Amino acid sequence: MTGIEPPEVTRQIASFIAATRFEDLPDDAIQVAVRCVLDGMAVMIAGTQEACATIARDYVRSVGGKEEVTVFGAGGRRSPIHLAAFANGIAGHALDYDDTALSLEKDRSVLIHPTMPALCAALAVSELTGASGPEFLTAFVLGFETEVKVAEAIHPDHFAGGRGFHSSGTIGVFGSAAAAAKLMKLTEEQTCHALAIAATMSAGLGVNHGTMSKPLNMGRSAETGVTAARLASLGFDGPGNALEGGRGFFEAFGGGFAAEKIVDRLGAPFAILDPGSSIKPYPSGVVGHPGMDAMKTLVTLHDIAPGDVAKVVVRTGLNVIAPGPLRVAHARTALEGKFCVPFQMAAMILRRKAGLAEFSDDFVASEACQAMQKRVTAVIAPDIAALGKDKIVFEIELHTHSGAVHVQRSEEHYRGGPRNPLTWEELVEKFRDCSEGVIEKGAQDTFIANCRNIADLPTILPLVKSLI
Repeated sequence: MTGIEPPEVTRQIASFIAATRFEDLPDDAIQVAVRCVLDGMAVMIAGTQEACATIARDYVRSVGGKEEVTVFGAGGRRSPIHLAAFANGIAGHALDYDDTALSLEKDRSVLIHPTMPALCAALAVSELTGASGPEFLTAFVLGFETEVKVAEAIHPDHFAGGRGFHSSGTIGVFGSAAAAAKLMKLTEEQTCHALAIAATMSAGLGVNHGTMSKPLNMGRSAETGVTAARLASLGFDGPGNALEGGRGFFEAFGGGFAAEKIVDRLGAPFAILDPGSSIKPYPSGVVGHPGMDAMKTLVTLHDIAPGDVAKVVVRTGLNVIAPGPLRVAHARTALEGKFCVPFQMAAMILRRKAGLAEFSDDFVASEACQAMQKRVTAVIAPDIAALGKDKIVFEIELHTHSGAVHVQRSEEHYRGGPRNPLTWEELVEKFRDCSEGVIEKGAQDTFIANCRNIADLPTILPLVKSLI
């Protein structure tokens, strides 16, 4: 201990949340926010069909309570706002198809899944209060800002390879609390209390990857933020230094923080622009996406059939395979496949795509997929690891039975990331794919139109109603 008082962080965040208006948001931040909302709702709607989301809705139904806002996938059923945020958060992360904020620093890789905590809280509170489109977007951007800045500032030991927390659970609470506090029109002091309450309720372990408890982390972070803001609105309090204080969040969850990464950096630039949002082209852990793209390029370029493949060696970094998130060595279920490089390579070899149909229990367990996975080995390459955790790199070496060896390296700027974003048309296509069989085409059209024009909506209720 140095005896030097840490700079105020909790109050600075609370002040920024309370003071920021829609007019203060850059136009490009608003545009990215709209993209995140469209993508977030797409994966949430698709996720409502997953077993974990069904169980969550059954739980919410069994608890009961005041019918305040919509639980998606429940046929218009309504629940208390915190339970709606909980169920919707689980659905939104059920497929691991929601966006990711990736660090630009060498000491960490995946920061957080930023959209879902803020989105679920903002949807629930906006529906209850009748908030306008601009109010909803402001709350969402502030939630995104808060959680990403906290994730950038906390000591990297918080993440994989350190203490092993799942930041979408532990840090996502600040995104949902910020969004809820803004929409509940809390004062700066009340917002400070909401952040403190969220901090002490924070939870989420990385060991949950590959099970239903990973999306549970997301549901709880969304629920906790709404609960924290509501308690604060009723007069519940907490310490004014909950983040930076001794025995506070940064110390307990990370062993410290870098003040310069958060103090006086709120909105300068907005996190939704830098480091930005990586919207996923595949329903799995984002650090595997460059590898899947590289394998697709390889098998397409050389016209390699599944029967041609003798073995595959994948060279990558510590930020991808264990101790990174893709730690499953051989997948037998769809949930495991989301965190398994051999499965992801097998999918591309067998089908040259890896969508919702491939990330299914039937395909993962198929004889062809199980056999192909055994031909794939993923190893940590020292030269790639030395590049830093902010660089996601794959080098694939595919050997054929004829003796040919083909090598493919992943692109420098991965598809879906801020430097190579999906187009609006690709986002719409993803939304329709996720909504197929769940929402009729007319309702899809209505939602897409309303989403693109959120900033002009006097209330977000039409946005919600089109998806019931």
